[in-house]
Amino acid sequence: MENMKRKWKRAIIALIILVLFIFLNNTSYFSNSKAEPLLLAHRGLAQTFPMDGITNETCTAERIYPPEHQYLENTLPSMEAAFAAGADIVEIDIHPTKDGEFAVFHDWTLDCRTNGTGVTRDNTMENLKALDIGYGYTADNGKTYPFRGKGVGLMPSLEEVLVEFPDKELLLHIKSNDPNEGKMLADYLRTVSGLEHISVYGGDEPIASLLKELPEVRAMSKATLKSCLLPYMAIGWTGFIPDACKNTQLHIPEKIAPVIWGWPGKFSSRMDSAGTRVVLVAGDGGFSEGFDTKEDIKRVPEGYSGWVWTNRIDRVSE
Repeated sequence: MENMKRKWKRAIIALIILVLFIFLNNTSYFSNSKAEPLLLAHRGLAQTFPMDGITNETCTAERIYPPEHQYLENTLPSMEAAFAAGADIVEIDIHPTKDGEFAVFHDWTLDCRTNGTGVTRDNTMENLKALDIGYGYTADNGKTYPFRGKGVGLMPSLEEVLVEFPDKELLLHIKSNDPNEGKMLADYLRTVSGLEHISVYGGDEPIASLLKELPEVRAMSKATLKSCLLPYMAIGWTGFIPDACKNTQLHIPEKIAPVIWGWPGKFSSRMDSAGTRVVLVAGDGGFSEGFDTKEDIKRVPEGYSGWVWTNRIDRVSE
């Protein structure tokens, strides 16, 4: 009986030591880091819209808020304005074109935002340049179109963006799940300088293809995110960083973040030491929710030193 009590006592002490180790190894309470989070401007400085009822088929240009600025998403002026407003990185969307370039434009088709029709990637860059990308924007159900006639020639190629911002941080979004597109982008990125300033995210297949061809680029898909976070959730309490968490990018929804080992300070510093960029997105991460007001930014936890996703860089950086 006495021997059994001693065994239980040793087990309880061991458990207490283990719990104490896990707590001390993952708490951010004692961190004295004063680093401020960095800001990621989604699509540059863009027109925004209510997020309720959004689906993949929603034409968001038809439901914008009354414009507070003159900029249209994914254009050189919008990117320049975003960097000037304090963005540390700008996210842009890319599509391959029929003539072997990459167009910077959000939508799979042209019908919503432009005066064109059909699939974006079925056009040449020259054809896309001729379109008015401000044609479809309205804040009053079609009574007025404040950007109509003002967006002709504003759809840039990826080459133009990289020439315009050679030393700025850019996040490229592949808008398909075509593995050939990943290879095509890898072939293109091999020809540019400043690869360290470029990161990529998109579908599982193009990202896998991109990484096979160009493993040094920082890239993310749902598959790479899971391959990092699942083993990290199993063993990250020890401080060990799985190989899948190195030199990549992690988009972490605000609602999931608190259950991650070491969140916020220890986790972000661990990933930083592994060459990995952590991006905090608002809510559950659906449909590019962002921290878009000063009140939203107050929800970013103290000690977090990663990146914060915003759709209104002009508001949150004031």
